[in-house]
Amino acid sequence: MTFEGFPVAALDFYDDLEVDNTRSFWEAHKHVYVESVLAPMKALCAALEPEFGPAKIFRPYRDVRFAKDKTPYKTHQGAFVGVASHTGYYVELSPRGVRTGGGCYWFEPERLTAFRAAIVHDTYGAELERLLATAASAGYELGGERLKTSPRGYARDHPRIEMLRHKSLTLGRSHGFEPVIHTPELLDLVRDDWRAVSATVDWIARHAAA
Repeated sequence: MTFEGFPVAALDFYDDLEVDNTRSFWEAHKHVYVESVLAPMKALCAALEPEFGPAKIFRPYRDVRFAKDKTPYKTHQGAFVGVASHTGYYVELSPRGVRTGGGCYWFEPERLTAFRAAIVHDTYGAELERLLATAASAGYELGGERLKTSPRGYARDHPRIEMLRHKSLTLGRSHGFEPVIHTPELLDLVRDDWRAVSATVDWIARHAAA
């Protein structure tokens, strides 16, 4: 299947699912999910695979075993290409449109230690600073869970303390409801976005190894 963009029906499906997140709605509209959400996402990932590798397309079902929110279905569809543990490239379709990104979405304790050690390294830390500054100037949003205080063992006035507070680190860009998301040209946008964050993804994969 050739990627032709996400149809309007995909956004309408998630708009409605946010209002009626029930099994009865899902069963009545599952065909819309399969045809308008899942099939285009598979086609998009297949087109990106030769350059970035195979993607994991996440299941639409929420794990509610330990959650206060018992709604059964996710109100977005994500796909992830991993290059290291919890590190790689991401694309998502939701009621807010299409979003792309890359980085590390969770550091295991050993990798977090290595990540922070690389940040304080004169050469490696400066390299990451430059990569993040370049991404910010190009319109990418820096995200990830962060400590409110300084991590143990690091001074509050460390010159890279804001980076050291990160427990995960991502770069993201939203394409929202731009008309392009409904066209084949979205493939080029996602490819360009992933290429733009690839240096940061590679930095994390190299320096935040357990």
